[in-house]
Amino acid sequence: MAKGKDVRVTVILECTNCVRNGLNKESRGLSRYITQKNRHNTPSRLELRKFCRYCYKHTIHGEIKK
Repeated sequence: MAKGKDVRVTVILECTNCVRNGLNKESRGLSRYITQKNRHNTPSRLELRKFCRYCYKHTIHGEIKK
């Protein structure tokens, strides 16, 4: 049997604080994490609090499109 869409998908989480500030001169880049999510359990966009090494604090990282 052919399999349908994969249930577990790979997603990229990006720091919302760095993006909102427009990569100011103090920031050296964007903090991104790669993780997986279950499409059936979390159909909406994923948001997690992760450590941003450019902001030097824990911020909300949101799912972005590939």
